[in-house]
Amino acid sequence: MGSAELIAKERLVLAGLDTFARVFVRVDPDVKVELLARDGQEVQPKALVARVHGRMRALLTAERTALNIVQRTSGMATMAQQVMAAVHGTKLRILDTRKTAPGMRSLSKQAVKAGGAFNHRFGLFDGVLIKDNHIAAVGGSVREALRRARTNAPQLVKIEIEVTNLDQLAEALEEGADVVMLDNMDDEQIRRAVELTAGRIPLEVSGGITLERLPRLAKLGVDFVSMGALTHSARAMDLSLEIVQAR
Repeated sequence: MGSAELIAKERLVLAGLDTFARVFVRVDPDVKVELLARDGQEVQPKALVARVHGRMRALLTAERTALNIVQRTSGMATMAQQVMAAVHGTKLRILDTRKTAPGMRSLSKQAVKAGGAFNHRFGLFDGVLIKDNHIAAVGGSVREALRRARTNAPQLVKIEIEVTNLDQLAEALEEGADVVMLDNMDDEQIRRAVELTAGRIPLEVSGGITLERLPRLAKLGVDFVSMGALTHSARAMDLSLEIVQAR
């Protein structure tokens, strides 16, 4: 039998703690996990996050998988907190994307929310997002892509379309898109897009997003910024599981 402690080695925002605990119980149902913090909580270096008690074999077997999950999800939550802090006091919402590691979609989305940012679509089933390849598949016409989507989508499902220039934006507005994503536009193009849209529908910005750019985008008046980096590039945080008792 033995005991171990989960320790934060740096400042971070926690996420994935319930799954951390479930990994140990999956390996051995007799393992007891005591969570001393919660998802979304910011902790400092040397903070005691959890205690684990059980057979030493189970603790050592589950250790790496449990740590991999909590380190990665806490990294996403920490990054989410950072990007939301950059636009604090504005209307801008930072969204994640579907760019998640296989098998990690749900955990990644939960981690983003724990850090204070917002979820975009979970899958293809909860919203229509017309991307560049969809437009290309119907001959390059924004109008045609929107018409086909409107014909086939359920009545209450919103339709968003990605555009790369102001001419496409004008087409999307005329054809009745519910949301428009401005893809890889520079700040001046975005400013003009906001003027052209005049608040009629929400605007989302994607591509070329950095932490430093976020305050400028907030001032330009867009509604959403989507960042794939929240779930595919967040740095795994430094947490350690240390054996403190063995008998």
